[in-house]
Amino acid sequence: MTNIVVLIKQVPDTWSERKLSDGDFTLDREAADAVLDEINERAVEEALLIKEAQGGEVIVLSAGPDRATDAIRKALSMGADKAVHVNDPALHGSDAIQTGWTLAAALGQITFDNGEPAEVIIAGNEATDGRVGAVPAIIAEYLGIPQLTHIRKLTIADGKASGERETDEGVFGLEAPLPVIVSVNEKINEPRFPSFKGIMAAKKKEVTTYTLADLGVDPDTVGVANAGTTVTASTPKPPRTAGERITDEGEGGTKVAEYLVAQKII
Repeated sequence: MTNIVVLIKQVPDTWSERKLSDGDFTLDREAADAVLDEINERAVEEALLIKEAQGGEVIVLSAGPDRATDAIRKALSMGADKAVHVNDPALHGSDAIQTGWTLAAALGQITFDNGEPAEVIIAGNEATDGRVGAVPAIIAEYLGIPQLTHIRKLTIADGKASGERETDEGVFGLEAPLPVIVSVNEKINEPRFPSFKGIMAAKKKEVTTYTLADLGVDPDTVGVANAGTTVTASTPKPPRTAGERITDEGEGGTKVAEYLVAQKII
């Protein structure tokens, strides 16, 4: 029986146009379709596979505005048991450190049906809207627990987590005692599609909502005004052009090579 928390995030759909808000230059989340982050789906899937093999409970945790409820319901429809939603306007524009601090505080509030805290925390290795890739490690530091990051294969057994991390230098084996936080990459699994039964069941599952006050987090320590980094200006990407067409009259290959050299691609 394993107590598992999965960190999830709602992000703008990859296929939607993304833009920054006027004024504070934060991501305009209302300007694009919102979805459960693709890597988070794999994190949820991995938690469900562990539960199906060993028993236990899976709780998803997300920080975000009201709209994030849609991503939470998607995770619940896949098979997660419960959810915790940290929803507070003061979180707007928080950086990775502030987000990690808030999520660590929320993790301290989560208790499972057996009365015990989380043993395994699973997250994606990075979110597609920011690609910072540091939040799991930040949470591990705040909670004082080990971290296994960028994992492509995970095993939970005998009170420890072990896994494989693939890098340009090769594949490395990692191991740590529980409790542990694990971030997974796109090779970890293929997430399941929610069934109709799962979608209907998700509507009745428990979702607990916390504010910063509930977590004991000072609003003056989070949010865009208190972030460690500031965006001072932005420039929209230029519109797509038709490009340059090369007609092959026997010298097509040479012209293509010359173009690539001129663009400093080769």
